[in-house]
Amino acid sequence: MCEKKDILNDRVLVYKHIGSEGMKNIKRKHTFICVFLFIGMLMATPLIVSNFFLPSEIKLIAGEEHHFNFDVPLMASILKGDGLIIKDDSERYIEKHMIDLNKPLYVTMQEEGETDVTLSFMGIIPLKTVSVKAVSYQTLIPCGDVVGIKVDTTGVIVLGVGEFEAEETSVSPCKGLIEAGDVILACNGKEVESKEDFRNIIETAHCKTISLEVSHKGETKIVEVKPIYSKTEHEYKIGLWIKDSTQGIGTITYINPDNGHFGALGHGITDTQTHILTPVKTGEIMEVFITKVKKGEKGTPGELSGIIDYDEESRLGKIALNSSLGIYGEVNEVYLEAKRNNALPIAFQDEVHEGKASIMLDLTGEGTREYEVEIQKVSKYSNEPSKGMVIRIVDEELLNLTNGIIQGMSGSPILQDGKIIGAVTHVFVHDPTRGYGIFIENMINNY
Repeated sequence: MCEKKDILNDRVLVYKHIGSEGMKNIKRKHTFICVFLFIGMLMATPLIVSNFFLPSEIKLIAGEEHHFNFDVPLMASILKGDGLIIKDDSERYIEKHMIDLNKPLYVTMQEEGETDVTLSFMGIIPLKTVSVKAVSYQTLIPCGDVVGIKVDTTGVIVLGVGEFEAEETSVSPCKGLIEAGDVILACNGKEVESKEDFRNIIETAHCKTISLEVSHKGETKIVEVKPIYSKTEHEYKIGLWIKDSTQGIGTITYINPDNGHFGALGHGITDTQTHILTPVKTGEIMEVFITKVKKGEKGTPGELSGIIDYDEESRLGKIALNSSLGIYGEVNEVYLEAKRNNALPIAFQDEVHEGKASIMLDLTGEGTREYEVEIQKVSKYSNEPSKGMVIRIVDEELLNLTNGIIQGMSGSPILQDGKIIGAVTHVFVHDPTRGYGIFIENMINNY
């Protein structure tokens, strides 16, 4: 106890030694730091808010008034923005030097074109530059046809790296050099066309080292590998599981009546094992005969099963692009002519709202029809473009068929107020009646 008391007394003596003037200096420093941090937070908040809650690009129909409600607690000035007409909720013109982004705005650009809108905080601190594009009135054909999809990959995709028996021991020539998800593009300078082509190259090389051109996470590298003879399989191997194509079922979202370009799925084709986007060399969409509809259950997504018709007359178009927001390509003339008369205008994100909507789909082979859905949430200008809205299936007939959203329905066009607003993309595993949708605006930007 005595030792503890002495230590305490020593501390008191130290504080006494600092004196009252020293304590005042410490308090001044603390006050200065607090004020500095407060000013820093005050200045940083508008910048953070503008970057996270305001879009980098906005699209409008030229000559039409568009309604925006950013709900951002921020006063901003437009330092630049030629050709813009801005009104408030009372139809009064708003001066560009002081705009309340927490209140509804009505914005118009009379002519087609693009202007950069530079926002600033209170006209002093530059915050963000937003590109505003005015485009012509656009119509697309909402499709809803379920089709077969076949994609041949660029190179061969590595599904896994394994071992095999050689000289009574397990070997793995590619371990540490190549990973699942990598794409082998060329071997010894020669483009790899298919799995069979790659196997023939390895077999021909025998035990000589081969040089592989590999795409790894978007970057290309050269890997040297020596094939090893497998006595059990009587061939030279390097220990890779690979694939060169993929097939499945999905739904076409739209067709452009002017050029036959189409968009489908609303999300990319990814490998089920590596979850990496499949690089497309060639691809086709074809007619499919639905054989089974497996209903979705809580925790277990349902799915469409069918037989893809590979006959020449059943081919509907070619796939040119596989992106994170869908697959894209061009339909043939026969298919385009059969759909041309059903075009509808598109809606940009600012026009989409919660409430009643519908999706188009053909599950029975008797033609597409509309099923009622409810848009429960709209996340405009979200950082996750394929999840811009939450929808719920409410149509009793569709619920009886599927219990909600199932695999194969991805790409089903969503309609609201006589316009195409987006497509179904994902199902909620815990509730198959609900899922995500992508805005049509995000889809058509890709191709």
